Amino acid sequence: MLSPLVATFRSPDLRKKIFYALGILVLYRIGATLPSPGVDFREINRCVDAASQGDSGQIYSLINMFSGGALLQLSVFAIGIMPYITASIIVQLLTVVIPRFEQLRKEGQSGQTKMTQYTRYLTVALALLQSTGIVALAATGNLLPASGEDCNPDQILQDTSILGLSIIVLVMTAGACLVMWFGELITERGVGNGMSLLIFVGIVARLPAEGRTILQQRGGLTFGLICVAIVLILVAVVFVEQGMRRIPVQYAKRMVGRKMYGGSSTYMPIKVNTAGVIPVIFASSLLYIPQLILQLTGGQNTDGETAGWKLWLEANLINPSSWFHITFYFLLIIFFTYFYVAVTFNPEERADDMKRYGGFIPGIRPGKPTADYLSYVLSRITLPGSLYLGIISILPNLFMDLSGGTGQNIPFGGTALLIIVVVGLDTIKQVNSQLMQRKYEGFLK
Repeated sequence: MLSPLVATFRSPDLRKKIFYALGILVLYRIGATLPSPGVDFREINRCVDAASQGDSGQIYSLINMFSGGALLQLSVFAIGIMPYITASIIVQLLTVVIPRFEQLRKEGQSGQTKMTQYTRYLTVALALLQSTGIVALAATGNLLPASGEDCNPDQILQDTSILGLSIIVLVMTAGACLVMWFGELITERGVGNGMSLLIFVGIVARLPAEGRTILQQRGGLTFGLICVAIVLILVAVVFVEQGMRRIPVQYAKRMVGRKMYGGSSTYMPIKVNTAGVIPVIFASSLLYIPQLILQLTGGQNTDGETAGWKLWLEANLINPSSWFHITFYFLLIIFFTYFYVAVTFNPEERADDMKRYGGFIPGIRPGKPTADYLSYVLSRITLPGSLYLGIISILPNLFMDLSGGTGQNIPFGGTALLIIVVVGLDTIKQVNSQLMQRKYEGFLK
């Protein structure tokens, strides 16, 4: 069982890639814990701890999960990788709307290089915008709620002058650009997808602290039951993530000069969860908007009383244990799953590629009938994939509702488990493919 692991580190090239990726990840975690200039690190840590235990603790736990605890602490890498992911998604979606982007995507490597350049420019703009908003919230004391006497949100920033705030914004923007460069370096010279590994490390870095909190607050029995539930959810997630529909594809024989090509049989794999964790990230980000609106506006009328719309938002959209929030979150995940699959998987292009190289599905005519068949299969297999994503994601919210709102820190459920499993499986498959090139033996038998 350990022979593939030994073979991995015996290969000089593969060992160099693994240690290179690990070194970049260590640098990323150092930057995530390094506070920005002018930030009172002790005060902001007290406010983060108080906010995570409050009524909106699930929202702040979600923010901490994606940033590895860096965002709410206003560290150098506070913005993290999210601007790059957002920019990548926007550029990818614009390929459907803008013909120029569609043409670049079909130009091959040169077009992909140009789109990557556009993604980087958009990442810098989004990082500057996001860091400005976060620093503005911190300067006005609205980044974190005032909870108890130990937390004073107005004292988070030591220097609230224009120069002091500008320095923090520039440091965070530069940190986001550096994180983007880290992710690209891991993808090019390391092992695995760099952007996914950065999110993976940020989530894993939070698990020991969250687990210790559960053990201290609820005791060993509850902690053990949660661990058993984690194992069961992990088994289910791995089982579904490995599931796929294999569509048989036959390639006809053809003569090129004196040589015969084709005549082989293969299959086109369509995963049950084709969209990955992108729909969950989309839905989570969209549900964070009401909380951000309340922080920016305060939600009070001119007479100082709490506005009615604020009460409705807090009771329905912001409260993660409400049934309205759970249902809306579930429906958003289903919608974004179908939307993302429709954007990334084009049956017409797949059918044209198969026809160009002499491939066909047995019993299906090439061309439009093949595209219609692929659309039919994709629409049917996306439904269980979207339901699976929705159920896994709302499990922590259901636990909160069943426990009367006391289960606010459930860090191992939902999005965290999905990202950990998906990124882990993808990295293992990439290592396995490189082992197969050298030893014809890998991790996956």
